[in-house]
Amino acid sequence: METFQANNVTEFIFMGLSQISELQTFFIVLFSGMYVVILVGNILIIVTVNVDHRLDTPMYFFLSQLSFIDLCYSSVTAPKMLADLVSESKMISFKACITQKFFLHFIGGTEMFLLTVMAFDRYVAICKPLHYMTIMGYQTCRLLVALSWIGGSIHSLVQTILLIRLPFCGPNVIDSFFCDAPPLLKLACTDTTLTGILILSNGGLIAVCSFSVLVTSYVSIIRTLKAQLTDGKRRALSTCVSHCIVVIFFFGPCIYIYLRPSTSLFMDKVVSVFYTLITPMLNPIVYTLRNGEMQKAMAKLGNQYIFSVSR
Repeated sequence: METFQANNVTEFIFMGLSQISELQTFFIVLFSGMYVVILVGNILIIVTVNVDHRLDTPMYFFLSQLSFIDLCYSSVTAPKMLADLVSESKMISFKACITQKFFLHFIGGTEMFLLTVMAFDRYVAICKPLHYMTIMGYQTCRLLVALSWIGGSIHSLVQTILLIRLPFCGPNVIDSFFCDAPPLLKLACTDTTLTGILILSNGGLIAVCSFSVLVTSYVSIIRTLKAQLTDGKRRALSTCVSHCIVVIFFFGPCIYIYLRPSTSLFMDKVVSVFYTLITPMLNPIVYTLRNGEMQKAMAKLGNQYIFSVSR
């Protein structure tokens, strides 16, 4: 609390995605539609997995957790961004900004760890099928998800503590549409070299290392599947391809944001939109369109709903 009181800055102003009114109208329609798809798609996956007992497996349990995380992740930034697009005042208080940044990295870090857990689950299922149910038991799955949330919270706490120790004396204009470490570091009225290195180490290296582990895991899985192609293996290969697509969509923009040169570029905003809105929207599409079991379960759920309404 003392850190907040020591700052002259009590609020920040977002520059947003664009100052052109025609583009803002376009963005309102586009991003509102995307957010609706995120809400409907991910909620539908969560409900389907929890209602249909045929999907009571570790893979679908992790998928429902991923959908819940995507739902939360997009909700950290999308409502505020949409509100700012229809408002002339794009302000956010200092405390709200830090809170938004905390939850952005808390949920984003959790997703990084969960995607790694999902890769481990597929590795065990494909490379050690006889031991799968022993290794990936009910308690183990819940423990791995809990550890993912704990890891995300630790990651975010470290970044948040590093940021709130910095003095902010002005200016207070953030060249973005949400609060994140890189633009906030530029506004601190002190040398942020060491803090920037620590934040890069905490965030960027976690993303790079997790991505490297994931790529290595999926390469091993794909090699195993190619050596024994059957109908079942082809379905497993399709599932792994879906997972790889999600991993690339999520980690690619995150790694770019942390490792690109420290400049204010419009491309930074485009990439930010990609991992805060587009990826959470694509996840349910990728997993449902490429998954026959999920499609059948959703169709059954839809038929049950129509039948109950028509009675």
